Amino acid sequence: MSTVASGACLCRAVGFVATLPSRWVAHCHCSRCRRAHGAAFVTFVGLDADKVELRDPDRRLTWYRAETGAERGFCATCGSTLFFRSPRWAGELHAVLANFDDPVDRAPQAHAYWDSHVDWVTIVDELPKKPDPDAANA
Repeated sequence: MSTVASGACLCRAVGFVATLPSRWVAHCHCSRCRRAHGAAFVTFVGLDADKVELRDPDRRLTWYRAETGAERGFCATCGSTLFFRSPRWAGELHAVLANFDDPVDRAPQAHAYWDSHVDWVTIVDELPKKPDPDAANA
């Protein structure tokens, strides 16, 4: 397994090189991820932010900041969603697994925010299904 994995957006205007190991890989089912990606869930690779080199010579990477303080990075040219970062997980950058050109160092390990999952997709794996950590405090 390589110690780095690279990737890019659809039009390749924004690229990145991540130094492995990753922290984790997980499927996120929260409503914000579903809306941002237009999909039932998104699979993220958790990385140390200081070990990700962004390649954006034409400054196409744009960050959308939500009222929660979390940000989603996307390409302003093709619209590909690439990254997620949040003060909640300081020091981490979450990169979308589907945008990697190279294999990463682990397979998905869990389903996050499972209590928000859609009922129109059937999941048939044995991965742990974790609820929204804030749901218990609501």
